[in-house]
Formats: sequence, C-alpha cells, structure tokens
Amino acid sequence: MAEVILMPRLSDTMTEGVIAAWHKKVGDPVKKGELLAEIETDKATMELDSYKEGTLLHIGADQGQKLQVNDLLAIVGAPGEDISSLISNQQPQPAAGAEPQAAQEPKQLPKETTTTETKSIDISKMDEVVLMPRLSDTMEEGVIADWRKNVGDVVKKGDILAEIETDKATMELESYKNGKLLYIGAKKGEKVPVNGLLCIIGEDGKVNVEAIVAAAKAGVQQPAAVAATAEPKSAATKPETGAGAETPTPENGRVKASPLARKLAAEKGLDLKKIQGSGDGGRITKSDIDRYRETTTAAAAPFTGKQEEGYTDIPNSQMRGVIAKRLAESKFTAPHYYLTMEITMDNAISARTQLNEVSPVKISFNDIIVRAAALALRQHPAVNASWTGDKIRRYHHIHIGVAVAIEEGLIVPVIRFADQKTLPQISAETKELSGKAKNKKLQPQEFTGNTFTISNLGMMDIEEFTAIINPPDSCILAVGRIREIVVRKNGVFDVSNVMKVTMSCDHRSVDGATGAAFLQTLKKYLENPVMLLL
Repeated sequence: MAEVILMPRLSDTMTEGVIAAWHKKVGDPVKKGELLAEIETDKATMELDSYKEGTLLHIGADQGQKLQVNDLLAIVGAPGEDISSLISNQQPQPAAGAEPQAAQEPKQLPKETTTTETKSIDISKMDEVVLMPRLSDTMEEGVIADWRKNVGDVVKKGDILAEIETDKATMELESYKNGKLLYIGAKKGEKVPVNGLLCIIGEDGKVNVEAIVAAAKAGVQQPAAVAATAEPKSAATKPETGAGAETPTPENGRVKASPLARKLAAEKGLDLKKIQGSGDGGRITKSDIDRYRETTTAAAAPFTGKQEEGYTDIPNSQMRGVIAKRLAESKFTAPHYYLTMEITMDNAISARTQLNEVSPVKISFNDIIVRAAALALRQHPAVNASWTGDKIRRYHHIHIGVAVAIEEGLIVPVIRFADQKTLPQISAETKELSGKAKNKKLQPQEFTGNTFTISNLGMMDIEEFTAIINPPDSCILAVGRIREIVVRKNGVFDVSNVMKVTMSCDHRSVDGATGAAFLQTLKKYLENPVMLLL
C-alpha cells in the first residue's frame, strides 16, 4: 500500500521548507533509513530519511521549490501502484497510513460489537490500554520502529514493548504493568497518531479486546491520556564502542546516520566513521553518539545528583502587573530605534573627586549624568517631548526620571526641574527618593510627570544595554559602566576611561538626527564638566 510522506515540521518555527536536494528520483527503490532529500528550513538545512521501504512513486516539488508544512512531499509504495487518488487529495493528513487496516492487523478480531457497548467505553481510563504517548513537544505521531514483544507474550512492568520513531529520535517504550500482550494496534513501519491505540495488555478472558478496538476506531479515547512512559535509551543494547571497534561501512562515501546524530556529532567534534551504529543496517542514532567514548579518554563518573524537575509559580504583584502592561504597550506601539555613543570620562572623574571635597553631600556619576542630560534637554527641546497620537507635546519644564530597582520590580522617581538644580541638590534629592522607593514611601507626585528617563546599570558592571522607553517619554538613556581602555595620545599610548550610553528613541516624535544631536551635546557636557557649573 502506497505511503504518503508530508513535509514535516523540522523546527518549532517552521511553516514551510525548500527542497535543497533530492537524493532519490522517481522509480528508485527506497529502504527504511535511507536519505530521501535535504530540506532547507528557517533555521538550517536538514536531512529527511525514509521511514518505510518501497519505490519512490511521486515527488511533490522539484529542487528549489517550497512546500508548506504538511503538504505532499513524496509517495512511496509498490512499483506500478495507482496513486492518482493520493495525489489529487493533497491536503495535510497527519494520520495518513497511521491507522492499520483490518486486513493488516496482527490479530483478526470479530466485527460484532454493539453500538451501545462501543459508546460506553472510555479507553483512555482503562489500565489495560496503552496509547501512543507524546514523546516530544512537537510530536504528532510515531512510527513503530520495532516490536520487542509479540501478541501472546508475557509482559512485566519495565519491559521494553516497542521502539518508537518520533520527529526527533528513536525511543524505547516501557510497559507500566504486568500481563499478557493481547493486541497490537500497528505493525512495524506503520504510524500511530499521539493518543492512538498502541496495544492492549491484560489477562485472557478478562478484557473485551473487540470492544476496545471498536471504541478506538470510533475515536472515543480522550486526547489527554498518556498511558505509557518512555525513556530515550539505546535502541539496542550493545557494548561500549571505541576507535578499535568495527565501524559501519560508508555507502557511496556516506556514513548512515540520523540527522540528529549528525548534528550531535558535529557539536561534539566526533568522527562518525569511528562510531558503531545500532540502527537498521548499522545506522548511527542519537543513543550511539551518547554512548560513544574515545578510547584515549577515561569515561566520566555517572551523574548521581538529584534528578527531580520542578518550578514555583509566583503570583504577580500589582506593581509587576503594571510594569508588564506599560512596558509591553511601549515596546509594541512605539517604534524604537537606538543610538550608542562612547564618552571619555577622564575629566568627569577628576571633577567629581574635587567636587566631593567641598560638597555637603557625596556626588555620584549618576548625579553628574542627570545634570548633563537636563542641560542638554534645554538645548534640544524636541527630545523633551511626548507622542499623544494627533500631536507632539513638547514640555517647557524638565523632569528627569531615575530608574530604581526594588524587590517588586522597577520604579522611576522623578527629579523635577532638574535643569534648575545644582549637583548637590540633585544628589540629595536622588538619595531621598531612592530611599523612599525602597521603603515603599513614594507619593504619586514623586514618581509621575517625567519627561525624560535615565537607567544606569554601570554600577552592576554592565558595559552597555538598551532600555525600553518609559511612557510618556519619547526617550530613555541607558548608561553603562566606566572602563579603562588604551588610547594613543600625542604619539604615545596612555590609559583613558570611557563610558557607553545608548538612547532609545520613539521615532514618531524624535528623528534620528535630533537624537544624535542631543547625544553630542550630552557628550560635550560630560567631557567638559566645568560647563555643568555654569
């Protein structure tokens, strides 16, 4: 029976794929595990292997053409088989070929099942039923790579039932209970959708197998049930291999390996030719890569630490909720652009040292930056503005917000009329407002009305960063740390102190040239701090 192969989703963001190359052409025989094509996704070019044997009867797109995810990619079947109906019906069918036909079932079942009996069965809640589990976050169906148990075999808890090939790896499926394997829902090489009937385990005469199968075909099972556990173990138990072990013989110079195995080998710098494959025909799988150790390297001690995953949900405070809402609105409504400038701080460092010798309060670099920004805004009123929708509002006053981190999030106390205040006044007010912010004592008028904002992470050794505009401002200045660099001055090398600032601007109200001119003026004030005293 012909098998439809759809364009797979090879990454979490993939919506379409480009055929980079076909490694088989129509009429060529295809074996399970052989490379069919190379698919170029939005992230990488990946290899697509066949999961069944037959003849390539049809390809859905030529090299260089695009296909959407779940579009018809190829058809594999018997030579001369009529595939016209499959070609005409090209809409995505994830379960195509996944549900085994009655004639293909490993165990023939009587068809007499009453409607009432079928409707009354919810197989997702039956201990005897094993459904196809979701073995990865993107998995929609699994291919039966191999059955380790046959109908009639005794099964113990922990025994390997089958090997399931997912969209990411071949994984072993363990039994969760004891009993006898009474029924299997698909043969080797066939597909089963997630939460489809995989097998039935129970005691002879105590399980109505016919009713369960009929209910499964009627789609009664609940999609939330996952009745088996799986661990990504080796697809076959083989001894540790090294460089001296017999390695798979490349076909036409190409070693048989799954795409995931090739990716892991490239990341770890391993030579695939030195690794013994445990898959069909010596094909190298992920488990082979995980097991492999170079013979010259001693094996690391096994991990024995705590292996429990977990998380804690922390309810959002009212402040955190407001921060998230306002900054999301700013980021997704205001078209941000960013201007970065490097400023020499040698003179500012020297001036601060001298000022602190006579100032009644200690002056910080941030106080100097606030004063410089306020004076620069006097000369560039277009930056001291807000976008209001149908007009741009330019403020005559200069209120500078200073971002302060507190336990609940971020708050921005405001230095009002900052351009009219001296450095000691700015320093004292900043310290007072920061203390109130951390003690949750700020009054509304102390954290509203800002026309420009400064966010400084230099004290945390951050070299540079970009900040999100704080509404209703049009700009926010992100300040990095002061660092030493080697420069050449007057033909000799010397050490200089520099600081990077990045201004985020709302392009609706502040043009690029306007923002750049503001930064030039700010640079002039900071590199010549005596101007701040005028």
